[in-house]
Amino acid sequence: MSPACTTLGLACHGGQVLADDKKWRGPFGGAFSASISAVTDYSFAGMSQTNRQPAIQASFHYRTGSSTSQFDLWAYLGLWGSNIEFPSSGKGIEIDYMMGFKTRAFEKRLSVELGCVRYTYPGSPAELQYDYGDFIVTLGWDFDIFQINGRLRYSPNSFGNSGAAWNKRVLASVPLTFLSFNENFSFKVYGTLGNQWVENFLNYGIPSHDYWYWQTGLVMSAYGLDFAVAYTDTSIVYAGCGFTPNCESRVIFGVTKVF
Repeated sequence: MSPACTTLGLACHGGQVLADDKKWRGPFGGAFSASISAVTDYSFAGMSQTNRQPAIQASFHYRTGSSTSQFDLWAYLGLWGSNIEFPSSGKGIEIDYMMGFKTRAFEKRLSVELGCVRYTYPGSPAELQYDYGDFIVTLGWDFDIFQINGRLRYSPNSFGNSGAAWNKRVLASVPLTFLSFNENFSFKVYGTLGNQWVENFLNYGIPSHDYWYWQTGLVMSAYGLDFAVAYTDTSIVYAGCGFTPNCESRVIFGVTKVF
């Protein structure tokens, strides 16, 4: 149950943001980028993946050069990792592999992504069948004063051998340009609303076929670092989350450095 994301899941899923930033020159006219994050909780779709404990997360991405002069179109590959802690298996690690294609058009206002992610949990008991994959479609539009992004994930057999799963999420962000008092600082607020549906929900660890989740937060970028604070919650009650507080409301802090 992972996002392959940067700090607090703001850039879900991996490959979308970091693969856009040209950092180090790579082969075939492409570029490499990397990041490291420290967060007070690793949250996916509102559910803690670290038993509400801190996480250290790192990523490495490669994107090709744009294939056309008319609009941006490129492919990307990525690797993402984090520590985890599940009630059923204890502490461990997660490593995700991603690939896909992304385009920007209409003066880069429109963004479209088609991708896939393979989530793996090295060292976790094989009989728990944690490993799974997602196919992902993302569509976004930049309105200047705010941006909106919709994402659909589909897994033919999700986490814990839980069968087909659909995750729908919308994200809106607003740059706070009036707070940019010099070129080294920028601010934005954002909010997300999503729904997770799972065929065999008991295997997944939720009390019904679907639940809602939401998050709102503030991100400050300063001197090459992104600082974030977010409030997140779900519609799952304590008893429906394995009698743990991992689905309850909480505030998460994080910091990310992109290289």
